Amino acid sequence: MSNESEILQQRIDELNLEHRDLDDVIAKLAQNPSQDQLQLQRLKRRKLLLKDQILQLGKQLTPDIRA
Repeated sequence: MSNESEILQQRIDELNLEHRDLDDVIAKLAQNPSQDQLQLQRLKRRKLLLKDQILQLGKQLTPDIRA
């Protein structure tokens, strides 16, 4: 694995960790009906952005192979 690939993989791992942490926080906050819905929406939006970043970095790590 090249140095660039290692850096990409490390970044993907960091983003995955943050994504899982956000998932836990969102689940806990969602259990409380008096929770600020705007904050919950912001956390969910951040989680989606993280997922998009993970997918984009993953594509860089394994580029499409054309037949």
